[in-house]
Amino acid sequence: MKHNQHLPDEYFQQPPQPFNKFSEKSILQNSLGGTLYMPGTRKIIDKLIQKELPELKSMVMCLEDAVPEQDLELAEENIIYHLESLYEAIQQGDLTIDEIPLIFIRARNTEQFLNFSNKITKKTAYVLTGFVFPKFYSYNANIYLEKLKQINLKLDSKLYAMPILEGKTIAYRESRSKELEKLKLILDPYQEQILNIRIGGTDFSSLFGVRRSMHSTVYDILPVRDAISDILNFFNRMEDSYTVSAPVWEYFLAYKKDDLLKYMRDDIHRSLLTKEPILNDAIDGLLREVVQDKANGMVGKTVIHPSHLRFVNAMQAVTLEEYEDAIQILETHGGVIKSRNGNKMNEIAPHRNWAKRITLRAQAYGVINDESEYMRLFLSPVDKQH
Repeated sequence: MKHNQHLPDEYFQQPPQPFNKFSEKSILQNSLGGTLYMPGTRKIIDKLIQKELPELKSMVMCLEDAVPEQDLELAEENIIYHLESLYEAIQQGDLTIDEIPLIFIRARNTEQFLNFSNKITKKTAYVLTGFVFPKFYSYNANIYLEKLKQINLKLDSKLYAMPILEGKTIAYRESRSKELEKLKLILDPYQEQILNIRIGGTDFSSLFGVRRSMHSTVYDILPVRDAISDILNFFNRMEDSYTVSAPVWEYFLAYKKDDLLKYMRDDIHRSLLTKEPILNDAIDGLLREVVQDKANGMVGKTVIHPSHLRFVNAMQAVTLEEYEDAIQILETHGGVIKSRNGNKMNEIAPHRNWAKRITLRAQAYGVINDESEYMRLFLSPVDKQH
């Protein structure tokens, strides 16, 4: 797999690098991009085998909120069928592991995970990347993590965990810090199997009876913003190896194929900040939130529609100015120097952690010339023909 692969490598100043589920953790945790959630009952095996979803690089098959209780057994069977079919497709030469997206299963709760995990075999673990653990609290964290550790030992596999931090204990200020501190202590010994920390933005919003519109972002909702801020404070520190993914964008895109060609602009960030129309309300809202996700150090984002993928993944690309600043900082020992563009100072020690993150993003999503090139990354192969 490779992000933004609908454009040739020659388009990039530095092209995105390929990855698969067996890549190093430091690569994978920065390569999730837009992670598509879907009900565990959804049947997409034919599209995966026939390679009809080229923009899909990571996906979650959900056994929790998206599946009614009466359909849970059907959803479990469907997921196993997908995993077994993908394994067989590899054995028959119809697919390679490089062509299979990073696949995760979102458990319903600890009881369901304990039961369902017994259905995972060596074959299905070969094509599975890991599990998403919802409503992850200090009282159930060890159950999830210890069982996952046992699965990996039993199957000689490397399945990852992606806990979702959500719910009252983290949303409410009086209990949040203590709960996050407990979770950090629990997670640290299992750090090698934690691929990503995810944030339940919709769950937080629900607790306060609010919801962002297409014209605002999750960061405009003050109690939700505070919860996100504290999660980042605990889990986005450079001395640890955690990464944090941004909350879900919950609006479907009202996308018309001619929008992108009609509204090409030179400076996408300025237009987003001033709320000048770029494409349409739904796309502009998504892009505006992704800009703030990146500014706060989050990598990737949960999405609910395939049309979101190209926009989230494109916006992860690094501009040449960012990349040159990062390389300059990493290759210099101490002090302060003028950036290559001459428009800012690069303080070597304070900016080094930022530079490390920029190079990891550049490896996963590529380096483009400048911000105007984001628009060209938005174009699908179909758009480019018109």
